[in-house]
Formats: sequence, structure tokens, C-alpha cells
Amino acid sequence: MPLHNTETTLDTVKSIIAVSSCKGGVGKSTVAAYIAQNLSQRGLKVGLLDADVYGPSIPALFDLTRVNVAINDKKEFVPVDHNGLKVMSFGFLLGDAPAVMRGPMVTQYIQQILHRTAWGPLDYLLIDMPPGTGDIQLTIT
Repeated sequence: MPLHNTETTLDTVKSIIAVSSCKGGVGKSTVAAYIAQNLSQRGLKVGLLDADVYGPSIPALFDLTRVNVAINDKKEFVPVDHNGLKVMSFGFLLGDAPAVMRGPMVTQYIQQILHRTAWGPLDYLLIDMPPGTGDIQLTIT
């Protein structure tokens, strides 16, 4: 995943909703996916970011496991369009490879995927957080 500066902001996103819990396996991804899909079906512009670096599950929930993410001319990730819902996941970038990353690297990757994704105007950006209260949660908040 290329690292670039994080000048791009989320100014065109009206509301951000993070789905989080300290414990894993409690349904965070399912809840985030359901809320995002429901809002999108109501005609709202919605993005869904799978911010779980260590266990991204949004690609599997939407059957998007064989996706290649494009990069536009501004060097931004282009989210996958899934029935009108814009989806971005570390799973798209990592594939089946295990994610072995230390704290500072994780922080950089989170900033890149959050700020360097071409979300465009959104009513809502849902963020599916990894379990815990560590670097990723602190970076996003």
C-alpha cells in the first residue's frame, strides 16, 4: 500500500459513525455493514470503511473477496461500489496475506486509508473498528 501525505480531508462527509467494542467477535462488522446498507437503501450517500487491519471481515460479508482497488490520478484509493454503497477495506489491500504490523505502521496505514480514499460527498461514513482500545481507535478519534 503506497504511503502519501494525508492532506485530503473528510470535509465532504457529513457524519461519521464508528462501530466499536473492546471485545472481538461480538458483531461489530455485522452491525456496521447492516447500518451502512440500510442507510444506502434509503437513498443516502454512504461509505463503509473496514478499519480492522488484523481481521478485516467486510469483504467476506459483501462477497467482495476478489477485489482489486484502483488508485486515481490524485493517488487516492477508489472505494468499491457495492450497490451504491462505497466500501473500502484493508482486506482489499492485504488479500489473504497475514498482517504483521507494529503500532506506528498501523497508525500510518489507518491515516492513509481514511484520508486518502476518494469518498466523495457522503451523508454517512461508517467505520468498522477492530476490537480494543489501542492505536487504531486513538488514531481515528
